[in-house]
Amino acid sequence: MEKRELILTPDLRELLATKDFEQLRNYCRSGHPMMIAEEIAALGPEDIWNIIRQVDLPLQADIFCNLEPEHQLGVVDQMARHEVARLLTEMPPDDRADLFKQLPEERREKILPALAQAEREDIRRLTSYREGTAGSVMTSDYATVLPGQTASQAIEHLRLVAPDKETIYYAYVIDESRKLLGFVSLKDLIVARKDALIKNLMHTEIILASVDDDQEEAAEKIQKYDLLALPVIDIQEALVGIITHDDAMDIITQEYTEDVEKLMAIAGSHEISYIKTSPWGHFKNRGPWVVALAAVGLISGFVVQHFEGLLQQFAILAAFMPMLADTGGNTGSQSATLVVRALAMKELVPRDILRILWKELRVALMLGIVLGLIAFVRVFLFSGGYSSTEGGSLGILAFAIALALSLQVVTATLAGALLPLGASALRLDPAVVASPAITTIVDITGLLIYFTTVKLILGIV
Repeated sequence: MEKRELILTPDLRELLATKDFEQLRNYCRSGHPMMIAEEIAALGPEDIWNIIRQVDLPLQADIFCNLEPEHQLGVVDQMARHEVARLLTEMPPDDRADLFKQLPEERREKILPALAQAEREDIRRLTSYREGTAGSVMTSDYATVLPGQTASQAIEHLRLVAPDKETIYYAYVIDESRKLLGFVSLKDLIVARKDALIKNLMHTEIILASVDDDQEEAAEKIQKYDLLALPVIDIQEALVGIITHDDAMDIITQEYTEDVEKLMAIAGSHEISYIKTSPWGHFKNRGPWVVALAAVGLISGFVVQHFEGLLQQFAILAAFMPMLADTGGNTGSQSATLVVRALAMKELVPRDILRILWKELRVALMLGIVLGLIAFVRVFLFSGGYSSTEGGSLGILAFAIALALSLQVVTATLAGALLPLGASALRLDPAVVASPAITTIVDITGLLIYFTTVKLILGIV
């Protein structure tokens, strides 16, 4: 295979300036549409449109569909109404609907009359579903067959409709009212006898989704059952669309990004990339949570002030406060992250709370013993400069610090498991209350445990 020669952005601008349209056409045909879209994304919308308009409409639509949404909107602004209508007609129904939803209302009203009635109705239907549902991400580009057809008739039908369908590896069997009866794979049709009836070949145990199901649940079904596509039905059980495997991958990636950002208390849209978000945008997304948690964190300062006398008596206690905070934050965040992931993967439900707490308690006790021993050795053997105004054995003090650390590990681990479970039970997003909230809460409780334990062990009133 001949290696493709990369054309840099300045070279593309030079080709545009010299109007070397033949070279631009060759460039657009030289690689995968995704590759071309990534390379021309550095150009302005007008230059992007002047490049892709040089090729035939199918390739033009393929490259356009692989552009980022903001680039698509910029390119559409450079196009005449009839050009937008032609491009929309060529695009896959789900991509077409996604673009249409992002257009300003005024632009939509101008473009709709330029579309054929079939495309208009398809856009209206696909854009009518609530965002985040299976209906909002499905495509109407699917193949259907009838139960009374033979295998040879079905194959001939698929041969005719294949150019206009996103996939024909699954053909869905419907009746006169479009009710979903089953499906047949292309393999089923190829290996079957020519006169075999579809109703005798079809699979009637169907994995499907409803238009109102959460898009993440639909994507998880595709992943769990290793499907190429998932049929979507309406309330009348009529087939209205499919979600394909590539769309499911996009959904899972989007939901994963959203969960990770929520886990770190980042608000705002979770679909815009880091580079394309302005500093002000990042500030708005991250600032409120950080400020709120910092305000709550001021309680830690009050706790330290309350035990100021103890710190003056045992100055060595201040040296181990960072260790206590870090260890509690780490163990709590670990527990919270594992529980949030298990909840997201549907491995756990809030009613499993006792089983989860018992497991986390055993883990926390083992961690607490190990970390407590390390802390005891550290304090007892490497605190040569220890002194206190009230006296006190170094061994007893080391035991008090080690015990406080062990208790902190146990309480932080249990809190890390409880918070996401509680949020889920209240139908809140578990990721939102996880890592940053855990850290703040554990800091406060850890200091209380630390100073209280030391006071009790040392017998200080």
